[in-house]
Amino acid sequence: MNDFDSSMMRRCLDLARKALGKTAPNPMVGAVVVQNGQIVGQGYHPGAGQPHAEVFALREAEHLARGATIYVSLEPCNHYGRTPPCTEALIAAGVAKVVVGMVDPNPLVSGTGIDRLREAGIEVVVGVEEEACRQLNEAFVHRILYKRPFGILKYAMTLDGKIATTRGHSSWITDLAARGVVHQLRAACDAVIVGGNTVRLDNPHLTSHQVEARNPLRVVMTRSLELPDNAYLWETEAAATLVLTQVGANPDLQKLLLRKGVNVVELDSLTPARVMSYLYDLGFLSVLWECGGVLAASAIAEAAVQKVMAFIAPKIIGGDGAPSPVGDLGFQKMTEALTLERVSWRTIGPDCLMEGYLPLGRQEAKGILIN
Repeated sequence: MNDFDSSMMRRCLDLARKALGKTAPNPMVGAVVVQNGQIVGQGYHPGAGQPHAEVFALREAEHLARGATIYVSLEPCNHYGRTPPCTEALIAAGVAKVVVGMVDPNPLVSGTGIDRLREAGIEVVVGVEEEACRQLNEAFVHRILYKRPFGILKYAMTLDGKIATTRGHSSWITDLAARGVVHQLRAACDAVIVGGNTVRLDNPHLTSHQVEARNPLRVVMTRSLELPDNAYLWETEAAATLVLTQVGANPDLQKLLLRKGVNVVELDSLTPARVMSYLYDLGFLSVLWECGGVLAASAIAEAAVQKVMAFIAPKIIGGDGAPSPVGDLGFQKMTEALTLERVSWRTIGPDCLMEGYLPLGRQEAKGILIN
């Protein structure tokens, strides 16, 4: 791998990010065609059912693709899905070399695209900026491997570990810059989940707060469906809302919500694991948990959360009864604590953001109730 290859692959990743939050259940992919050291074509995959990145790049390059090198952040597909195989398009275009960021984890592809190109006499290089490529599509990789969306638990807390005062007031813990990062995070996710208590206490909007950015599906988990009639989440002009509840819960409110354009679905088992299975069937890649401590604990215990993003503000509010970001997990000893992996820290204005990944193989939930 040389510096030029790395820079071209990073360009692929920049292109891929233009479709952030828009490709589910497909990955984000960028492609660049280079002829004699110059970019002659580039493209990215805009969404499911539309052409893949390689096709857009080849179209732009036209006849200059013959004998060229194409860089692509994910292995070209070699099967008929919603679109024809990209391998055949590359062979037909007469490219001489394909540089691949990472092998596709999808068993339908996984190495077969690379094999097909090599069989056609095309030079293939694999693994350029592989870690960056994998990081960009971590939700896609998780969905493929585990048949569930990728779960992110996000919360903001004070330096003494509180997400609200003893009276439940929580606006605002972090500064404006950190809240802006959260809005960007929402735009990149397919859904954002809260519990009934968050709706009752905070009355959130759960949108990206950006004029041109997409909004995630807003999901409320509530067994009782005892919620206010006039919450912001029921205003569905800017963003859709899905309420997941148990069978037969509060039929009067169900009728009201349906009239407002809110989708209400009754599930036989309202647990984080069941909800993630439901969202997987909808084709989602990434799900953001912005819930309170009780639901957060249940989501962690049921392995519905893979990544934690904790915003820490340099504030102290105290209070024995002030809520913390994660409720009871049933641990009695410090040796039982979940130690995050691949941890990183960065400052955002006066606040600090910690990102880390929960270890695999965590124990199942212990019947934590969701109201």
